[in-house]
Amino acid sequence: PDPANEGGFVVTVAIADVAYYVTTGSALDREALKRGNSVYFPDRVVPMLPERISNDLCSLKEGVDRPALAVRMTFTREGRKLRHSFHRVMMRSVAKLAYPQAQAAIDGVPDEKTGPLLEPVLRPLWDAYAALRTDREKRQPLDLDLPERKILLKPEGTVDSVIVPERLDAHRLIEEFMIQANVAAAEALEAKRQKLIYRVHDAPALAKQESLREFLQSIGISLARGAELRTRQFNAILDRVRGAENEALVNEVVLRTQSQAVYSPDNLGHFGLNLRRYAHFTSPIRRYADLTVHRALISALSLGKDGLTDAQEARLDEIAEQISISERRAMAAERDT
Repeated sequence: PDPANEGGFVVTVAIADVAYYVTTGSALDREALKRGNSVYFPDRVVPMLPERISNDLCSLKEGVDRPALAVRMTFTREGRKLRHSFHRVMMRSVAKLAYPQAQAAIDGVPDEKTGPLLEPVLRPLWDAYAALRTDREKRQPLDLDLPERKILLKPEGTVDSVIVPERLDAHRLIEEFMIQANVAAAEALEAKRQKLIYRVHDAPALAKQESLREFLQSIGISLARGAELRTRQFNAILDRVRGAENEALVNEVVLRTQSQAVYSPDNLGHFGLNLRRYAHFTSPIRRYADLTVHRALISALSLGKDGLTDAQEARLDEIAEQISISERRAMAAERDT
């Protein structure tokens, strides 16, 4: 209703307050850093934090009070962010909805849980996402179509089938709000001149760009030499093969052309998302980088005593390198299985 931002939106993204439970330098903290992240296999998860924290105390359960770190973001009707603020809050989730359940309500098939939430909550949320999508289309992040495959196992542990779950707008909506929250975290910390760990993604190396040119030439697509490639050019290539028989192959080759994303205390920007600054904030239960960003926000914004310590701040280089290595180790293990 703000007359200064007619048709705009206020969106709050609340994330479990893991820093409240996992204190810097504790045995829990040392073990979390050693693991770096949770690892997902077809038959099990190797969690970064114990189940008592990840599945209970830091799980935003329906109707239960939970400490959270929340970012409140104000967007225009065109999806441009006007401002944001971070708050340490106690929240109570009104409903825990599965992606297909929320999508079904928007598609006209609400159930007894989503029915009462459709007009006051879900529809405004989808409207806000539509506005953000307008801004995203202008930004042109890398638009790779790489469907996630899910391996279903038989009771004895052998492979039963491999399915590709449908990718819904409900998934894309959460993803887009997460990206906005991550950007807001980086901006808030920079504004306070607080050191942090960024998620950085460099532009593709020249040698990889050349390999991509040769490959594209072999399927009749030309790519100008010498010009610095931007996400827009990659998206134009991906658009050309959409629906063609070699679509999956081209997506795979474009992916392999990209640099490896890593964690770093130095901001190199995020090429794939086409963002100048980006930090991981939204998954402190399963990524140590996000827990570090939470602590940095608590310190920078004077939100409590469990923020980033001077000792940890002095080790951000070392921590960033360690969690980048453990992430690659996890990815290799997941690929092997």
